[in-house]
Amino acid sequence: MEIRDIFTPDIRKIAKEYYSRKDIQQLLISEAKNREIAFRYVETFGKRPDILQYENDIYSLAEKGVTSFHMSEEIWSEPLELKTEMSKEELDKLRIGWDLIIDIDSKYLEYNKIAAELLVEALKFHNIKNMGVKFSGGTGFHVGLSFKAFPKKIQSLNIKDFFPEGPRLIASYLKEMIKKPLSERILSLNSLSEIATSLKKPEEEFIVDGQFDPFTIVSIDTILISSRHLFRMPYSLHEKTKLASVVIKPEQIKEFHIGWAKPSRVFPRVFLPEPEKDEARELLTQALDWKARRKSEEKEKEKIESKFEQIKIENITDDLFPKCIRNILEGIKKDGRKRALFVLITFFRSLHMDENIIEKRIFEWNLKNYRPLKEGYIKAQLDWFKKQKRILPPNCDNDSYYKDLGVCENDSCRNIKNPVNYVLRQIRINEAREYNSKRGRKRKNI
Repeated sequence: MEIRDIFTPDIRKIAKEYYSRKDIQQLLISEAKNREIAFRYVETFGKRPDILQYENDIYSLAEKGVTSFHMSEEIWSEPLELKTEMSKEELDKLRIGWDLIIDIDSKYLEYNKIAAELLVEALKFHNIKNMGVKFSGGTGFHVGLSFKAFPKKIQSLNIKDFFPEGPRLIASYLKEMIKKPLSERILSLNSLSEIATSLKKPEEEFIVDGQFDPFTIVSIDTILISSRHLFRMPYSLHEKTKLASVVIKPEQIKEFHIGWAKPSRVFPRVFLPEPEKDEARELLTQALDWKARRKSEEKEKEKIESKFEQIKIENITDDLFPKCIRNILEGIKKDGRKRALFVLITFFRSLHMDENIIEKRIFEWNLKNYRPLKEGYIKAQLDWFKKQKRILPPNCDNDSYYKDLGVCENDSCRNIKNPVNYVLRQIRINEAREYNSKRGRKRKNI
């Protein structure tokens, strides 16, 4: 469904009436704290940087022709000190933090709703409960996460300065995570030929690496995440549709109707809910690990996987596993059960173990933990991975996993990059022993 200019009154007239509301003024002021703000006058933006401090200013600006308000993803100590020519070091000194804002956009509301649902599902997969969702006012959605959800430091990174690299990385990681289910769900609504006809483009434009790429239709642009990047404020109006950028609950995405964003029907509420401490640690950790794997292991991964396709392991026994995996299988004695679960599932799947055996072993392992994970959580993780392409477990040098979990024993597997490499090495050793044993027996018989 394409949204067009559905209301006839002039946007300036609507803006004056809408921004005169005290509840809208209060919401905008609360959202604007420590943010750089830009004012839009229908087609053009006012000077930057600017800020919002007082409720009465909002109506005064609307009287002067302001139709929408836009704010920075970054949180600043002194927004008015920002300058175009500032270096990264200077920006880092002013920056308090940043919110993760993922911008979903296409011409079609239904496709955007699917992408938003999948992003919410992916965040929940990383045990994140407190996320924000808002309609952009056009056709898209913004899915957000407060900076307070992230740890202050991780892997020697000062997270407040990890911008724009941090949100770009997380957005790219989540984008890759939802690619396959997004593709399947879009094609369940419309065939490729129908999509091509609707957009008046050849089908080839939607094919990447031999497959339909949903991101040729739905945009989740990570490059646009940059310093001083702005997005439409919650409950700000959209000049073309004259709708409000209304906040909705994550579970309301599927039922969302543009009528909810009609200015006269809006009841404002906070966009980004207060998170639990370090709620996004797992998300950031796994995104960093994903990046490391992509940069350093792509060729190695293909090599290892091709070898496993050729090797048939009849009876996989634990003596083939590295000590870190065997230690995990003894149960986690302190924090880290979810990271350990991720390691075990990816490790077992890399060995092409039967899914039923994997499930049985995971549930047996869970009973050994200092406090078992909920069965529903484990089942959800197993079901999710069944739908995904096999990936290797985290590399051995990833301190956020094996060393943090207290399961790494370096002396037992020196020069091993990944637990799967250890299994390959043990198979080769066992094959060599068996070969030498057979040779020895033959010599004795001669």
